[in-house]
Amino acid sequence: MNDNVMEIRNLDKVYPGVKAVDDVSFDIKSNTIHCLVGENGAGKSTLIKILTGAETRTNGIIRLNGEEYNAKNTKEAKNKGISTLFQELNVVDQLSVEDNLTLGMEDTTLGFLRKTGKIKKMIEVLRDLEPSIDPKQLVSTLSVAKKQIVEIAKAVASDADIIIMDEPTAAISEGEIKRLFEIIRILHENNVTVIYISHRLDEIFEIGEYVTVMRDGGHIDTKLISDVEGRSELIKMMIGKTIFEEYVPKDLKSSDVVLQVNNLSNHKLHNISFDLRKGEIAGFYGLVGAGKTELARAIYGVDDYQGEVIFNNTKLAQSPHDTIEAGIALVPEERRSQGLFTMLTIRSNTTVMNLKEISRNGFIFSAKERKITADYIEKLQIATSGSEKEVAKLSGGNQQKVVFSKCLFANADMILLDEPTRGVDVGAKSEIYHIIRELAAEGKSILIFSSELPEIVNICDSIYLMFEGDMQCKLENGPDIDSEAILHTAACGE
Repeated sequence: MNDNVMEIRNLDKVYPGVKAVDDVSFDIKSNTIHCLVGENGAGKSTLIKILTGAETRTNGIIRLNGEEYNAKNTKEAKNKGISTLFQELNVVDQLSVEDNLTLGMEDTTLGFLRKTGKIKKMIEVLRDLEPSIDPKQLVSTLSVAKKQIVEIAKAVASDADIIIMDEPTAAISEGEIKRLFEIIRILHENNVTVIYISHRLDEIFEIGEYVTVMRDGGHIDTKLISDVEGRSELIKMMIGKTIFEEYVPKDLKSSDVVLQVNNLSNHKLHNISFDLRKGEIAGFYGLVGAGKTELARAIYGVDDYQGEVIFNNTKLAQSPHDTIEAGIALVPEERRSQGLFTMLTIRSNTTVMNLKEISRNGFIFSAKERKITADYIEKLQIATSGSEKEVAKLSGGNQQKVVFSKCLFANADMILLDEPTRGVDVGAKSEIYHIIRELAAEGKSILIFSSELPEIVNICDSIYLMFEGDMQCKLENGPDIDSEAILHTAACGE
């Protein structure tokens, strides 16, 4: 008896000059949680686009429940029983939950919408998954996690055999992640196969049964999770080498204080005070909603606040322009929408914050601009065919490096990093951590605002714990750091 829900054989996808998927073959067993991992650019996204009908394959065969599968679009894929929960959620905030559930699947008579059993079934599924969601409430009032549940309910009610989840935990809290995992297990109990994609390797071991590893467009291996010997083996399969991250202590007591934040308060923050020394990497850790991003925005001058921010003995005005002029740069959480001009080239993005350095009387020195960009491409090891490549065509990790190059060319003495490795694979994470350490060694001061505890513990000299806009405590990093106690404080505020 064949227990495979899907069989992929010799799959290729070729774009002009690029082979994004290269002779990929593996099986997905029915009623399993099958994880898909790999670095940015490994071919995961392209493979998923082929499975969901968003892209057509160049070569190869896909069988779904033993029959050849060749969806021409996402609607056809849904009709065949394949639904996808994308990172960018496919919901309409201005509509009610009930209207979202039936969007695109409405029953009509003479142009008028009819209430049918389809709506009733979807609402029943939603109630089973999350009773706290009212079908009549606007989707805009829901958290990201509950919006995901609405999409899951829609997929289950439409009799999906396979639900693909692409980075579903990227923007939700630890508590919401636990609830999502409970729902995934409920799906499993109801004979739904889940294809789960995540850069967070701990999640793979917690939720997965099988894992498929891709690298450079190819299939490296598919294994039972129970046969994988921890994160190190998985990372080695993903990038072809072992990465080891561990905090290296350093003495900063004699370094000058460059930043003083005194009693900073606003709509979210409550009397935040701390100092930062030259060459120090300080981390602010908390769950989603703890106030990390709001603190970064306030220091940068985007959000109003009471209190004072003093940098290099000068009180900062509440203005991003003045903050940049003072020598502070921000790498925002949403790099694509807030940190980059994605339709412009690497060259144009690299120099945009310091045009006066490469221009005179309104004229840009193109040769100097190209030379500077080439130097940053080499220094930060940005994987690209050249400085004229559009940033939108780079992987997430390389886009983040372009943001770093922009900040460095702005001659920043202090850099604020808001979720610096979100959506970035483990290989690129290691490279970004190396860049951060090098910047600190050069005397630049770094503030990291992150909801990833391993990131904070492995790279920061001092750690500040935040909960609902309050700073709970400061910890000096070292061998005795207690990750469990940190998690408890971040989750409970005590």
